[in-house]
Amino acid sequence: MSFYTCNRTGMCPGVMTGNPLNGLCEKACIQVDKVLDAAMRQIQETNVQVTLTNLNPANPTTPLTYVSTVINGDTTISNLVVERLVDKPNFARVSFDATIPIIVTYTDANGVAGTGTTTLVIPNDIVLFIPQPSLVPYRIEVFGAVTSPYGVYVSGSTFSITTCVTLIVRVLVQSEICVPSYGYCPPPPAQEFTQEICSATFDLPIFPTAIQNQRL
Repeated sequence: MSFYTCNRTGMCPGVMTGNPLNGLCEKACIQVDKVLDAAMRQIQETNVQVTLTNLNPANPTTPLTYVSTVINGDTTISNLVVERLVDKPNFARVSFDATIPIIVTYTDANGVAGTGTTTLVIPNDIVLFIPQPSLVPYRIEVFGAVTSPYGVYVSGSTFSITTCVTLIVRVLVQSEICVPSYGYCPPPPAQEFTQEICSATFDLPIFPTAIQNQRL
């Protein structure tokens, strides 16, 4: 069993049915990254030249034939500048470079498949909501996704590719917020692929018991 294969109960996540107030039992304080603002950019660029490093296997026989591109890690931000707008003090011009690590797959002249790594650097200049100064600072994070359906070999380990880039920029602050809760979400027993279900039990509860409505 799992949350999505067990019989649905009010304590399982999923689509809400009936009165959503039924089962509410507490106000829970949770620590989360609160999203204060977010924006998405989608950019298509042609004839982007990328030079690969960390070729595997080393010393492929040229010319190379482009195959595909995949993400190779988290997108990072550099050269971040935040300038508040005079006429809109809760907003700011946010400029930065988003660096996306990628892996390019190719075949060499002998038909041997290989890979190499490189990065795409995408300049950004956008307007976002920026909170006023506080003890807990905000931060800006970027998620990047890349597809490159076309590529042409140039020379050495350099390709000219067409890139389709999606960037999601978020303004985040780590917050403690109070939310209505149905209580703990106990996981049901796992259903093994062999159809055998573990029947072991434990003496201690999974989560501690919360004592409600007590004050010093």
